[in-house]
Amino acid sequence: MPAKLRSNRYGKSRIRLMRLTKHLNLHDLDEWTVQILLAGDFESAHTLGDNSNILPTDTMKNTVYFVARESKAESMEDYAKELIDYILTRSPQVTSAEVTIESTLWKRIAIDGKPFPTAFMRGSEERQNATIARTQNGGKPGPFTITAGLDHLTVLKTSNSAFTGYIKDALTTLAETTDRLFGTALKAEWPYTPAAIAAGIDFNKARKHIRDAMISTFAKHESLSVQQTLFAMAEAALAHTDILDEIYLLMPNKHNLLVDLSRFGQENPNHIFVPTDEPHGTIEATVRRA
Repeated sequence: MPAKLRSNRYGKSRIRLMRLTKHLNLHDLDEWTVQILLAGDFESAHTLGDNSNILPTDTMKNTVYFVARESKAESMEDYAKELIDYILTRSPQVTSAEVTIESTLWKRIAIDGKPFPTAFMRGSEERQNATIARTQNGGKPGPFTITAGLDHLTVLKTSNSAFTGYIKDALTTLAETTDRLFGTALKAEWPYTPAAIAAGIDFNKARKHIRDAMISTFAKHESLSVQQTLFAMAEAALAHTDILDEIYLLMPNKHNLLVDLSRFGQENPNHIFVPTDEPHGTIEATVRRA
C-alpha cells in the first residue's frame, strides 16, 4: 500500500550558547540552550532522498551563533524573533519556524555585600524558557506567537498548609493534617496575547513580575490543598497583568514525611522529616481569565 507524508519538521536541538555582553564597568551573562524546528516543502527529501530544499542542521547551529553576535536583544524572546526572521527571509521553502530557548540562571558573586560586576555563580536548578514561532506564506511573514515559562522552580513553606476532608476508604492510610510542609517544583507556561507581542513588551520585566506574583502568593496563601494554592497563584499572575489571558501550572507535591520518633521515646511535633521525591503527587491546571 503506498504511503503519503502527512506532516514533518526537522531542525537542531541542544545548541549551547553562552553570551557575554560587555558594558563599561559591568558584564551581563546569558546561558541559553536553543532548539530550532522548521516546517515546509521537505517532502522530496523524505520520499526521493532529494535534499535540494534542506538547510543543514549544522548550518542552523552556526546561525544561532552568528545571529547572537549581531543581536542587541536583551531577552531570549527578542533574540529568538531575530533568529526566526533571519532563517525565514533566507529560506522561502520554509513555511514555519519555531525556536525554543531554555535559560540557565547565573547570579553575580557578592563581595563585601555588593554584587561583583564580572564574576558569577550558578543559581538554582530553575530553568526559564520560551517558545517563539512564526509562519510565512509566499515570503510574507505572519505574526509571532510567544509562550514563556519556567520549570524546576523549587519552593517550600513550613506553615499555613493543611490537607483535610478528603475521601477515605479501606486503602486510605494518610492522616489528616492542619500543619504540614508544602514543597513543590513549579512549572508554569503562559502565552502572551497578540496585542502584547505587537506592542513590543519588555519580556524580562514581564517574566519577573509574573514569577514574583506567583511566588508571593505561594508564601502567603493559607493553603487547604495544592490545588487551591495552584489556582490562587495562577489567579495572582492573571490579576497582575493584562498581557496574558491564561496560564498553565504544574505543581508536583514533593512530600516531606514526618518521622515516627515515639519508638525512641521522643515526640515529633513537626520538626523531623524525611524529604522524598518518589512517589509524588502531580497536580496541574490551566487557568483562564474569566
